[in-house]
Amino acid sequence: MTNLPHVLKRIRLELARSKEFPEGSAKHGYEFVAPLDAQGHIDPKLWQQNRDRCGVRRFWEGEDDEIGRLVHKPGGTAAARWIFDYDDSAEFDDEAGYRFGAHAFRPGEYVSIRDEEGEMHTFKVVSVEPAA
Repeated sequence: MTNLPHVLKRIRLELARSKEFPEGSAKHGYEFVAPLDAQGHIDPKLWQQNRDRCGVRRFWEGEDDEIGRLVHKPGGTAAARWIFDYDDSAEFDDEAGYRFGAHAFRPGEYVSIRDEEGEMHTFKVVSVEPAA
């Protein structure tokens, strides 16, 4: 097994409460690896150095898991965005994290992701652990 740099964290997101899931759902979400700084923010410079290690697994009950990677799209500080990309050759499969660059990834925090159909979903950060 490869030793990963200590800055790389495995982050688990689970679907937060919604109309469809009033209690949220541990069967719908994402696990991804990203470099986090001391405040829990994704570090773009460390991502650049470790991008090949920053993967994502989307798990959704009733569907096959999707395996992809965390990608930082250009656009400057304000316009740059983080996405989950499952197919290099297709643009439509990208799922964009809403303000991922500004959010702290700590257990109990909430983040939003726009799925490939354009629908926004809110997720709770349930764990942040070393990715080793």
